[in-house]
Amino acid sequence: MPFQSLTPHAKGVIITFLGGLALSFDIPILRLAEGGVWALLFVRSILTVLVALVVWSVIRAKRGKGPALFHDWRGVLVALLYGASTIFFLLSVFNTSTANVAFILAFNPMFGALLSWIFMRERPDAATWAAMAAMTIGVLIIVGDGLESGHLFGDLMAGLSALSIAGALTVSRASRIDFSFTPLVAAIIPAIAGAAVSMKVGFTIEHPGWIIFNGLILTPFAFWALATGPRYLSAAESGMFYLLETVLAPVWVWFIFLETPTTPTLLGGAIILAALGAHSTQSIVRQRRQRTAEP
Repeated sequence: MPFQSLTPHAKGVIITFLGGLALSFDIPILRLAEGGVWALLFVRSILTVLVALVVWSVIRAKRGKGPALFHDWRGVLVALLYGASTIFFLLSVFNTSTANVAFILAFNPMFGALLSWIFMRERPDAATWAAMAAMTIGVLIIVGDGLESGHLFGDLMAGLSALSIAGALTVSRASRIDFSFTPLVAAIIPAIAGAAVSMKVGFTIEHPGWIIFNGLILTPFAFWALATGPRYLSAAESGMFYLLETVLAPVWVWFIFLETPTTPTLLGGAIILAALGAHSTQSIVRQRRQRTAEP
């Protein structure tokens, strides 16, 4: 069946699924590049910025005006939060296990709910509170294991990455401004940080082809697809496709590097996935009932 003949919902499912699938390969490809964390951060980020500028220039050439990148101080804040999240993410990848990173990053929606409650006075409902409580238990189990295995720093970096992304999404939602290009251009921040530190500690990448593929194709496509999905799907449905990285990234790393997650990590991850999946499913059902009830 031709793609154009599909319903908008079906298009959204396909696009967002492909975005989540692409994102699930991010961590394994970073590991395959075998380089210094700051060198990888620079190359991945600067290539993402170049892709963003090329796409922006093409849109500007066709429409006569390119999409706004920052708008005002809120755009600058969103860019800083996205830039910080990338730095924290790379530090977590190289300082804890892939499973820990993936499962802790899944806490992002709950951080978003808390920030929306604090800054936008959107009080979470009972189902969200229950999901947050369960996910907190799961994260504590994973972090507790990190204390024993020496991965606490990496676990904390993963948590800060999730918090930064949640903060960026909260500011974007509160401002009601289109910041779809901001995450890509904001990659200039980790690129500068990576370049500055690499000049001091050395620039080493054993297999640069992997990181070039990541920065030029994989990351920009994943960001674009996951940002496009919400045009066709509800927020709850779109959010469920982010679970693909949580579920699949540890599987790819297990296949490639034979890195087996510890029992506490699997237990905490199972609790997080169950809580997030149940909450997302409940949100989808509630939204469909509301649409059905509308005249």
